Amino acid sequence: MKYFILFLVSCSTFILEATPYEKRNLLQKQVSKEELFQFIQKPEDWIPYPQYNDRGAWDEFLAGAKESLIQAGESYLDYQWQVVKLSDYLEFEKSGSRDIMQKPFGDNNSAMSALVLAELAEGKGRFMDQILNGTWLACEMTTWVLSAHLRSHQTNKRSIPDPYEYTIDLTAGDLGSFYSWVYYFFKDEMDKVHPLVAQRLRQNLEDRILRPYMERDDFWWQAVDLEPGGKVNNWNPWCNFNVLTTFLLLESDKNKLVDAVYKSMVSVDQFINYNHVDGACEEGPSYWGHAAGKMFDYLDLLSMATEGKVDIFDQPIIRNLGEYIAKSYVGDGWVVNFADATARSKGKPFVIFRYGKAVESTEMKAYAAYLYESQKGDKKWSFGRDFFRAMEAFRNLEEIESINPSLPHYQNAWYAETEFCYMKNNSGFFFAGKGGYNAESHNHNDMGSFSLYYNQTPVLIDVGVGTYTRQTFSSERYSIWTMQSEYHNLPLINGQGQMPGHKYRSKNVVFDDQNQIFQLDLARAYGDEAKVKEWTRQYKLLSNGLQVKEEYSLAEVDQPSELHFMTWGKPTLIKPGQVKLVAGDETLILEYDPVELSFESETIEVTDNRLRSVWRERVYRIVLSLTSNAKQGNLTYLIKTM
Repeated sequence: MKYFILFLVSCSTFILEATPYEKRNLLQKQVSKEELFQFIQKPEDWIPYPQYNDRGAWDEFLAGAKESLIQAGESYLDYQWQVVKLSDYLEFEKSGSRDIMQKPFGDNNSAMSALVLAELAEGKGRFMDQILNGTWLACEMTTWVLSAHLRSHQTNKRSIPDPYEYTIDLTAGDLGSFYSWVYYFFKDEMDKVHPLVAQRLRQNLEDRILRPYMERDDFWWQAVDLEPGGKVNNWNPWCNFNVLTTFLLLESDKNKLVDAVYKSMVSVDQFINYNHVDGACEEGPSYWGHAAGKMFDYLDLLSMATEGKVDIFDQPIIRNLGEYIAKSYVGDGWVVNFADATARSKGKPFVIFRYGKAVESTEMKAYAAYLYESQKGDKKWSFGRDFFRAMEAFRNLEEIESINPSLPHYQNAWYAETEFCYMKNNSGFFFAGKGGYNAESHNHNDMGSFSLYYNQTPVLIDVGVGTYTRQTFSSERYSIWTMQSEYHNLPLINGQGQMPGHKYRSKNVVFDDQNQIFQLDLARAYGDEAKVKEWTRQYKLLSNGLQVKEEYSLAEVDQPSELHFMTWGKPTLIKPGQVKLVAGDETLILEYDPVELSFESETIEVTDNRLRSVWRERVYRIVLSLTSNAKQGNLTYLIKTM
């Protein structure tokens, strides 16, 4: 599939032909399997962390984090390990709840992470009994896969764990990676209790990760024999990173090791091929850490294990995939969110910093230092079950503290292939709009939607996504209100919202950076029932606000079309044609022609905990209904300062 993007740069018009998949195969071109055999190193030659018994080295390595890590581990010395019951798994099929299974499972994993880091920090064996308990319990589990993922990975297509079929999802991969490090650091300590402990752990890692990865090509995230139009999302680099870690730490047969590493390179190439050169993460900033961020972890680990011989950090797409995250930050903890991404994010300063070092991006390093400075009061050093990121954070702690923190300086950021557009001005306005199509990974029906921020505060918002349930990733997905275009800043045309699918996409996309204009035709995002021939929307960022123009042409008019806007603060009608918009301490005016449009608003109570953590108790929807039944028309409205 190919499509065309029209855009303006410096008042010159260009046509860009873009494809959603380009067979770059950067890793495979970097090194052959035969060369990889020569480059791959043994763990003791590439691991940059001290051995468990080297107490002086650990004291120096952990520096100021040591006491915090020990205190965190102490809170789990009496932890009661939880059993994940069969009914917890089956609850996903009954009610759609994922949390009933994930809560006890996640609590156990958090305990293990804190205990392992505490023992490495202190080194007196005080935490070893609990580490052994947690390890033994993990080996007792039928599966490390989440209930929500079992049905798409297991042959039985149920959320009941199959003891005869091991599969790899995000969490099984995470635990494979984590317990490989546990084995690496604590095998000798385990042997002091009984060799059976380490032997059992090693066998579990073989059965759960090493063997299925090499024997199977049917995990969708591997992207083997990817079909045209197929998606490759964050699962690919995330799972491959975990598998790579497990093989590098455990596989002593060099031929088997090289086969596995090369297989992972072929798979990760599919992720890089899928992404556009512009570097935008179609899943949104809160998924960046799992998508481009995990790709970076994979590439970083691969470079370490090959003494820098396999290194593609000089490739433009790799740099662009990194710098996207810095430009997507609005301020005060708010980020641009499309699709399933959340509007609030603390960010991942150490991942961003390490990535910035690798691609030599001053912008990323300064942004990472800014995030780190803003989070400096939090001394919990919580990295979940991601042991590698924890170690790399400690290894880069001194350096990140030496960087002057700052946010990226830019007026416009235009991602021509992904069709994301950010525009800022000196008056405090930040506009984010998107084109694209309604089948991106984690998609909402939101083609052509936008968000508007003023003085780092969301005014017109993208609500985001609620707590994941069975319905979220099923045929019922678009029955959820947050997924529908009716609850994005988009028109409802002839009573119809946008449709999901590849063919529902933008047309005639224009970006004019000098005049700060973003324009596109929304018509193709709607089904035949909308009877729309053209609906061109133009956004223009002004010094005092945002001007929006709508030009439409309908085949028929069955009912008045509507313009919908989601707001954080309660909208108030000042008089016909003027609506007060409030967000935090900020107040703006939505100004429209009351002859052409009539105003209504509704309150939407937010009951989902994930959404409440961002927007609190409620959000609001403005509805401006067209008063004319004309088949063609033009509308202009402003969101501006008072």
